Amino acid sequence: MSPQGRREQVQLACQRGLSQRRACGLIGVARSTVNYELQLPAKDAPVIEAMKSLSAQYPRYGYRRIRIFLRRQGFELSWSRTHRIWRQAGLLLPKKRSRKRIASGRPRAHTPFKVNMVWAYDFVFDTTADGRQIKCLTVVDEYTRECLAIDVAGAIRSQRVIEVLSRLVSQHGAPVFMRSDNGPEFVSHAILEWIAQAGIGTSLSDPGKPWQNGTDESFNGKFRDECLSLEWFRSRREAQVVIEGWRQHYNAVRPHSSLDYLTPNEFKQQYHSVPNRAVLQE
Repeated sequence: MSPQGRREQVQLACQRGLSQRRACGLIGVARSTVNYELQLPAKDAPVIEAMKSLSAQYPRYGYRRIRIFLRRQGFELSWSRTHRIWRQAGLLLPKKRSRKRIASGRPRAHTPFKVNMVWAYDFVFDTTADGRQIKCLTVVDEYTRECLAIDVAGAIRSQRVIEVLSRLVSQHGAPVFMRSDNGPEFVSHAILEWIAQAGIGTSLSDPGKPWQNGTDESFNGKFRDECLSLEWFRSRREAQVVIEGWRQHYNAVRPHSSLDYLTPNEFKQQYHSVPNRAVLQE
């Protein structure tokens, strides 16, 4: 039996009329153990308060990401202690329904090994409070996981996709490849002609195989889970403002597990700070 369990047994015996000395003798526990005041609750109290505050601010983050935010606030915790306090505070997230993983018979084409090698882009849909459709064009750098843009509108045709991509190319430079599915907006003659004129290669996912565009599919899942599912948009304009704020948070604040819990901006800055970076392609 644990010391805490023995203390509880002594308290129960005392409540039934026994003296503390007699109860300790019968149960076989030292009186010093019974009278000891636990130090751990007082030590953990500031951490639990900070955890609850962060959990309320980021309700879809687990203890691993919350630990990074706690470190930024000056709390140096090990993984095990963070998990113990997280469970103790009752902040565990409900488990997601596991989905069957489908192994690809061949490696993904054009695996990125540097910044601006592969941009992935796709569409995510949602609705406003009054039922109007929201269509979001997401563009992600597969190497840095940086979200380059989320264009929000009621409808996004091929010409608007070209305008967004042209703006991003002028800001970041042209990628080597553009990865997307076979949607009508991505295989239209106008987009394919613009990509060819810009000297960019294409990498289209096979029909029915969304995992070939896994980086953007993963980003879209986080976008829906951490933004769209939590927000209630009264208008498309409000959706544009809120989604842009989330995009900036994703790039500058949210730690990313695949980047060793750096943010995409930190990882990109670290990448550019290394002179003459040698990269080998497998």
